[in-house]
Amino acid sequence: MQQRELPPDERPVDEAIRSLPDDAVIGRDAHENAPAVVVRADRVQAVLSTLRADAGFDHCSCVTAQEYEDRFETVYHVTSYDDRTRELSVVVPVPHERPVSESAAPVYRTAEWHEREAYDLVGIEYDDHPDLRRILLPETWQGHPLRRDYDPESAQVVPYREHANPLQEDHRGGADTMFVNVGPHHPSTHGVLHLQTVLDGEQIVDVEPDIGYIHRCEEQMCEQGTYRHQIMPYPDRWDWSGAGLLNEWAYARAAEDLADIEVPEYAQVIRTMSAELSRILSHFLAIATYALDVIGEFTAAFQYGIRDREIVQDLLEDLTGQRLMFNYFRLGGVAWDIPDPREEFLEDVRAFTDGLPRKLAEYHDLLTSNEIFQVRTVDTGTLEPGAAKGYGCTGPVARGSGVDYDLRRDDPYGYYDRLEWDVVTEDGCDNFSRVLVRLQEVEQCVDLLADWPDDERDIQANVPRTLKPEGEIYRAVEAAKGELGIYISADGTETPARFKIRGPSFSNLSALPAVAEGEFVADLVATIGSLDTIMGEVDR
Repeated sequence: MQQRELPPDERPVDEAIRSLPDDAVIGRDAHENAPAVVVRADRVQAVLSTLRADAGFDHCSCVTAQEYEDRFETVYHVTSYDDRTRELSVVVPVPHERPVSESAAPVYRTAEWHEREAYDLVGIEYDDHPDLRRILLPETWQGHPLRRDYDPESAQVVPYREHANPLQEDHRGGADTMFVNVGPHHPSTHGVLHLQTVLDGEQIVDVEPDIGYIHRCEEQMCEQGTYRHQIMPYPDRWDWSGAGLLNEWAYARAAEDLADIEVPEYAQVIRTMSAELSRILSHFLAIATYALDVIGEFTAAFQYGIRDREIVQDLLEDLTGQRLMFNYFRLGGVAWDIPDPREEFLEDVRAFTDGLPRKLAEYHDLLTSNEIFQVRTVDTGTLEPGAAKGYGCTGPVARGSGVDYDLRRDDPYGYYDRLEWDVVTEDGCDNFSRVLVRLQEVEQCVDLLADWPDDERDIQANVPRTLKPEGEIYRAVEAAKGELGIYISADGTETPARFKIRGPSFSNLSALPAVAEGEFVADLVATIGSLDTIMGEVDR
């Protein structure tokens, strides 16, 4: 393998890097958002164990795999739940002739799914991985779609007997257990999700999420689009619950930082306020459908949630021109200003936020004070803080387990550094706590939406017609379901060389087997709903 030419070190060397074993480190690399260290493929666990145990890097937020002309690379983006300013990219190169690296799964449980995806799409193998097989594509798929030698026109010839695979015999459990398929078309899964479940009576012995049913290689589609115009419409489609504006911001933040685009303050204000409306839109849907899941009928809570969500949807339609696929953000700003008459639109927003506290009191009466709801959600779906961190959980799922982590505060962007609010956490670590977090975050948005601008200013920076950035960057925002990150590897052309999407639901869903084991099957429905998984950002 050819060793890469290391760029001059333009950053101060972090104490964490200096603490790494000398025989494991090859050199340094240049990433835009964080220091990067290049390590040997057979020393990955030693490096990551040192970073986690001695330097406090307890959050593996994303794992990226990509191919270069002379090598493959795995990039582990690690940070700290307690101090987001401590970011580090661990780069692991392997040769084309033998693309094998040591697995990070024994150090970070979340790496188990991420490395399976890297193996599935790029073909890097990971030694000491507990379950290395495909995750988004069928096990019978031939080839790895993100490799340069992959031919998308090649026929996938699979014998019927091998493809059918009617029942899996390798599940855990004894002779007294029963194998049950939940989904992929089941109302409780909130999307095309297949749960391979092993039951002992009504108690769950094991549950394995089978994902990828709506995978369409969204990352490769983004790699074929130009930065300026052709990528922005895609993020809305990752989360069809209404949180598309938050997804747009994740891409905008990564591309703008990579291309040194400075967004006008007024545009940042509009982005922040519209993003919070989008967060409310997503949370109301999660709360309404959860009431339907748990109580089991079209209750007043479900109807109120859809009613109040419709008000927010009308506001966003007035602002963006769309009800679902907004496509409102632009690199450098937003597409257009607040609609005229401005005073009427702002008054509609204020009228909605002023009425929220009274409405949320009704939600608490109908849900959190409901004895049936409490019995179904309290002490079910337990996810301890350590497990939440190990699986890379973020958003309401992590904050419902007492993990005080919110990128709006910990890695501020937009206008959030000018606003004051408290991060909502609950220590119950159960389904009930996750619902409480979402209800309180909706209430919190009243304060965040109180400072709409009164004057018109620039909504768009001067952005070159053609963008050809260079470098590598990982940037994330606090989406409705957690940390939504984008990794871009730019090679000086109009399109990304690598575009990686880190969806929060992907990591949150990976924790389901640990959360559901030992519970009753009826509680599985409540647990899935409390995770608020959206399959668009899981499967991509």
